Amino acid sequence: MSIAREGWPFIGTLLVVGLALALFRLPWIAAPILLLGLFTAYFFRDPERTAPPDPRLVLSPADGKVILVVPAPADHSLGPGATQVSIFLSVFDVHINRAPIGGRVTRVQYHAGEFLPAWDDKASLRNEQNAVTVEDGGTAVEFKQIAGLIARRIVFKKREGDAVTAGERVGMIKFGSRVDVFLPASVKVRVQKGDRVRGGLSVLGERS
Repeated sequence: MSIAREGWPFIGTLLVVGLALALFRLPWIAAPILLLGLFTAYFFRDPERTAPPDPRLVLSPADGKVILVVPAPADHSLGPGATQVSIFLSVFDVHINRAPIGGRVTRVQYHAGEFLPAWDDKASLRNEQNAVTVEDGGTAVEFKQIAGLIARRIVFKKREGDAVTAGERVGMIKFGSRVDVFLPASVKVRVQKGDRVRGGLSVLGERS
């Protein structure tokens, strides 16, 4: 199982501490720490995935459960008719984030903020977040990496002007989070509230 490099400092620390306690014959303390280290390795898993080849598809940038499919705020930059799809990532989901479409990163905007629970509707506006817009021809898709109650670290590895391919790894959010995706009116939404999605594989919408 491949593990994201961002996880190794956490995993290594827990395993070293757990092994040290075991050597000092403190198994009742060592055991839960070692188990936590193994779970942390599971959390930072980074599976290989092959995105569907159809360039019309808008893919989910994250694993998780769709908790909202609603009209985007009236003043959103994608214009009238845009749709917001919100995905909640529990600590059991893969937390690698992937590009929803191929194209070029045209905007990266980070906002410091609060750490409300990621399922709270206010989290989309008030929590720490990183908004990314990817454009391909005449289509722009925005996604927001939003920190949650536990998640306190957003990672984004691309810069404005960088080219990306659909489903390419672009970052992650550590320890439970939320991703909001904004689709323009030209994209037909293919998911509904309650659906489970997988980053780089599941289709959120289809361009006409």
